[in-house]
Amino acid sequence: MTYILILLILIAAGAVIYALVRGLIAFANMKPDDVDGEGVTASHKKQNEMMFARVKYQAIAIILVALLILIAGGQG
Repeated sequence: MTYILILLILIAAGAVIYALVRGLIAFANMKPDDVDGEGVTASHKKQNEMMFARVKYQAIAIILVALLILIAGGQG
């Protein structure tokens, strides 16, 4: 069971890195003249999407680490 949790933690950490890099790329490619009807740029929308995705994946990773600690502590 611990090996499965470790694999899931690595997958969640990879998803965090992916969301972080995508957000940074959206920030680097920001074009001020690319606005919608509300005055929000497309890159700002993408940055916000990636920020929320990153926070979600970080929460999943933290929960998995807590489960791993609980399971490993119970075995010892």
